[in-house]
Order: sequence, then structure tokens, then C-alpha cells
Amino acid sequence: MIEICCGSYEDALAAWKGGAERIELNSAVYLGGLTPSIGSLRLVKENTGLKVISMVRPRGAGFSYTEAETEQMFADARILMENGSDGLAFGFLTSEGKIDSERTGRMIRLIHEFHGEAVFHRAFDCVEDPYEAIEELIRLGTDRILTSGLKEKAAAGAGLLKELQENYGNQIQLLAGSGINADNAKALLEETGLTQVHSSCRDWKRDETTTGPWVNYCFAPVPHENDYDAVNETLVRKLKGSV
Repeated sequence: MIEICCGSYEDALAAWKGGAERIELNSAVYLGGLTPSIGSLRLVKENTGLKVISMVRPRGAGFSYTEAETEQMFADARILMENGSDGLAFGFLTSEGKIDSERTGRMIRLIHEFHGEAVFHRAFDCVEDPYEAIEELIRLGTDRILTSGLKEKAAAGAGLLKELQENYGNQIQLLAGSGINADNAKALLEETGLTQVHSSCRDWKRDETTTGPWVNYCFAPVPHENDYDAVNETLVRKLKGSV
């Protein structure tokens, strides 16, 4: 299973044309992915055959949320599921780096109310104890975990990914993500025993209006200061062909 991280409807079209089967739909991928618009979700479902896992994340940075942020997340979650999302990616941690069981369990129940897939995203890579965390997520009924094995890139976390797959893979799906492309996906799957990868297949597109004479809206480093990131259809096709 190839899952592509998409930041827009246009990204989703590129993923679909490249042969992807499932996407994680976001906005603001440069912040790690935030909740997408309902318009983008509905367009993807109307115009592609993709399975769509929508991100539920109200801001950048970490995953220990205030009451107001939590209220927003649950409101967004219900609206996304009502508008055809096939599941949601989310993560709730305590300030001590443990799974926030109450909020996580409540979100899983909401998703399952719509017969969707509950995916705990890479907040998992910030937990204090991955074994305790995965056992708690299994207990709560999580369908899948997106993880890089607690390392910046999945290749570096391959040892933990393999261990988790061997010990828990019959109880929960594991989806490897971060730094995965056509050059390393097959080797990672073979090394870890996983069967699913998550990739951004990112490239750059230019928008000259990013900078004006006295202001700029750049978020990418040199030499991409006038660019924005986007899914590349060719890279998706290469990734799919590589595994």
C-alpha cells in the first residue's frame, strides 16, 4: 500500500494520476500537516477513486492540546467524516510524552461511528516509551500508526519498526513514513516486514508573487524562496513501481 501525503486537491490529483491508492489529506504540509478544507476533501472524493485519510491537527508544533483546541479538533473530525473522509489521522499526547488515552479513545470512537479508519500519526514518534504507547493504542482500538520508528527518517528507525512489526503487527497496522522514496522503499519494507509506506513525493513549483518589493511570504529555504511544495506525479509513479 502506497499512501501519499497531500496538501491540497491539486496534490491529490497528482497522487491519483501517479497510481496512488490512498492519501493523507492535509493543509500546510510545511508545518507537518494541518486539517484540510472541506472543499478539498469533497473535490477529491468526487473526482478520484482515492481512499482519503484526513488530518485533524489545529496548529503546528506538538500534540498536547488545550481544551479549546481539542473542541475544535472534534468539531473538525465530525465534519470531515460527514463529508466522506475514509478515516482520520490524529494524535493526542500528554505533556509527559504519553498517549492521552481519554481524548484518543474518544476520537477513535467518533471515527468508528462512521466506520472509518483511526490512524495515530507521527505524534507517536514523540512518545517516551514506544512499547507502552503501542500497547495503549491497541487497547483503545486504533487501526493504524504512522511512524518513523522514533527517528527523524524511517530508514534510521528501521530497527524499531521491525521490532514493532514482529511483536504487534498482528494487532495493529504499521505505516512507515518520513524520508521514503523510490530509492529506499523496497529495502525498508524488506528489512522491517511492513507492507505500507507513506511518502510526500515532493517537488517544487514556482510562484513569483511570493515576494514583492518590500515584503515576502517565503517559507522554503534558498534556492526555493519563491517556491511552494507540491506532489510530483512522476515521483509517485516511480515509488509505486519500486515496490
